[in-house]
Amino acid sequence: MEFKDLEIFQAVVEAGTITEAAKKLSYVQSNITSRIQKLETELNTPLFHRHRRGMSLTPEGKKLLFYSEKILSLTNEMKKAVQRSDEPAGKLEIGAVETVIHLPKILSSFVKKYKNVDLSLITGVTDTLQDDVLHYKLDGAFVSEADFHPDLVSYDVFEEELVVVSDVRASSLEELQDEPFLCFSKGCGYRARFELWYQDQNISPKKVMEFGTLETILQSVIAGLGITFAPRSSVIELEKKGLVRCHTLPNKYSKIKTVFIRRADSYLTATMEKFIETIQMNKQIVNETMND
Repeated sequence: MEFKDLEIFQAVVEAGTITEAAKKLSYVQSNITSRIQKLETELNTPLFHRHRRGMSLTPEGKKLLFYSEKILSLTNEMKKAVQRSDEPAGKLEIGAVETVIHLPKILSSFVKKYKNVDLSLITGVTDTLQDDVLHYKLDGAFVSEADFHPDLVSYDVFEEELVVVSDVRASSLEELQDEPFLCFSKGCGYRARFELWYQDQNISPKKVMEFGTLETILQSVIAGLGITFAPRSSVIELEKKGLVRCHTLPNKYSKIKTVFIRRADSYLTATMEKFIETIQMNKQIVNETMND
């Protein structure tokens, strides 16, 4: 078994078909097919269910994926450790929940100082990003504080005040109880906090509408489609313009921390070390800005 076989295996898992995996890796399809067949023969078990919609993992394939991710991650860390340089360089793949309004300050500070780092950013909800970090798909992520997996370590970034956001017609929370709830998909930390408030108030939202971006949610609120739950920092300008109204909730529901997570057992490269250092250096500036 070769490392390349495992890389090809993971590419097929992520793509869902031989065709898409071949495009991603710039290989001919027959090469991908033969590598997968070779792997199945060597392990003496089928790794995929083949069907018209593509390919899905068998139970044995899921087991191999678990070990494959660990093996390839360790291989990558080994290379970084051997080639270690005090000058940050290479790829850094970071995730973030979409509502981290002050994130550009941190990223800008880092990119301007370390120009040899190829930094990419992927957005998602907390649960998905946590899973991606755990499975070595991301180097780290900015997420809402939660009960994280024990294999993760977290660093405080800042604390947000969450508010209920409505159009300007509503003057009290009582008027909003029957309004549709506009939110991100399940796994969003803000959504979970607002659902807790609903539960404690014995309120069941009559309609829940999921959206993919904060911009779409806020524009829908302005149009009177429903209400949402968002950091005050993300809507303060809309509130100043008189486009939305913010409603305060008790601290139990409104105070939430944004943290940066990474795998606790991952090798701390110079790039990640400097990125965490940049977070810590900018934390005070960000918090002062939020309190102004």
